Parts: sequence; C-alpha cells; structure tokens
Amino acid sequence: MDTISKALSHGGIQGVYRHEAETTRCPMTFAVYLPPQAEAGKVPVLWYLSGLTCTHANVMDKGEYRRAAARHGIAIVAPDTSPRGPDVPDEPDNWQFGCGAGFYVDATQAPYDRHYRMWSYITEELPALVAREFPVDMERQGIFGHSMGGHGALTIALNHPERFRSCSAFAPIVQPSTAGWSKPALTKYLGADEAAWRRHDATALIADGRRFPEFLVDQGTADSFLNEGLRPWLLEEACKKAGIGLTLNMREGYDHSYFFISTFMDDHIAWAAERLR
Repeated sequence: MDTISKALSHGGIQGVYRHEAETTRCPMTFAVYLPPQAEAGKVPVLWYLSGLTCTHANVMDKGEYRRAAARHGIAIVAPDTSPRGPDVPDEPDNWQFGCGAGFYVDATQAPYDRHYRMWSYITEELPALVAREFPVDMERQGIFGHSMGGHGALTIALNHPERFRSCSAFAPIVQPSTAGWSKPALTKYLGADEAAWRRHDATALIADGRRFPEFLVDQGTADSFLNEGLRPWLLEEACKKAGIGLTLNMREGYDHSYFFISTFMDDHIAWAAERLR
C-alpha cells in the first residue's frame, strides 16, 4: 500500500492510499479519515460508497464529514467506484457504465468479468487491507452511500447483516433491476438472466427474505432522478411489508448533488454512531 497524501483535519488524519488490487487486477485508490480518537486505540469504521462518475475524492472534497467523524470518533473509508486503467474496458461516452460506474457487482460477462469485481473488492479485499493497516474495530462497522453507492450500501448490508450495525443512504437506487439507468449496466455486467440481478436489488432481496434491522434514507424532492431512477417509495413498500424499520426523509427542494449530501451528512454519521457504540 502506497500513501498518496496525508493532511491534518479536525484533529484527525485524512489520507489517500493506493494498492494493487487482486480482485480488480489494477491499482485502486481509496481515502481513509482517522479521527483523533484513533491515536488511543481502535475506532469504529463507516464505509461510504459513492455514486456514478465519482472517485474516492468526491465525498472527501465535498461531503463535509470530518467534523462529525471526529466528534463521534468514527473512521470513514471512501473507496473508488470502479476499476480504472488502460487495460480496463470502458465506454467513455457512457457515464452510466464502465469506469466510474461499477455498480458494486462482480461482473460475470466478458470482457468485464476480468476487472469489474467491485462486490468482492468492497466486501472482501479492501476490508482485509483496512483491518490490517489501520486502527479500526471491524466488530463495529457501518455502511452508507449515495445514489449508485446507496444501492451498494443497501444491497451489501442486506447480504451481510451480521457484519454491519448501521446502514443509511442518500438518494439510493432502490430497485436497479427496473430503473432505466441501471438495467443496461446490469445486463452488460451480469447477463440477460434477471434472476442473477436479484442479489443486487434491495427490494428484491427483501422480497426474497433478506433482512436488516433498520435503514435511514434521505431523498431530495427536487432530485431530477427521483421518479425514474430512484423511487424511494418502492423501498418504503418493501420494508413495510417485511417489517423492516425505515426512516425516509423527503427533503423539500434538495437535488441530487453534494450540496444535498453535505447538508445531511452529520445526521447520517450521528445515526451510525448511535449504532456503533
């Protein structure tokens, strides 16, 4: 693991790191914020998964999470959203697929199956590296994310309820198997058999019996993707039917941007902190 940069912030350290990833077969960059409490011992860890077109840097630069993370003594890990590099297949003119749009799945279709293994990277390889290299308590993990990353957070938590004590999302894609901007990506990554998509669809996972204690979701009412891509009411219906707790906050006038995310970031970190104590 190489250290790209380190900076002091709110008494803690914001670092950026790079390593050669076995799962994605390319160098991967990620950010870690360690709060000042990490100097005295291991701290809880909160994973943040970003959305389409993003890298590790979007939330690091715009998310305004460090003050709350330092206050609550929580480490924040921000991975990249896809493999990258000259050998990684891509569709440069398609922002909804390829580099910056890994959708947190392990591709099974050529040529994407060689590199696009973000599910294994996020759930296996990167946690092992973070546990080895940083003073984090892997018995106290939470996960959250935005848009495509909200989809990733929900599906990973539902598949690994024993691992995570908290899960929340900003404007998540709650049913990617039917959303226009995610169906083409799932087809290219996972094939035409939609049964293979269910592991990566929060509403389908709940319908198939997967459970998580409770979710927090914030969604802007002025989000241009609300009605066609995000549709939080589908998650609300699924959770109600399954008896899963859901706090769904419809935020009047907010859009899909980091202005929205940064406004409610403190709420999500406080939510996680209550459950990671």
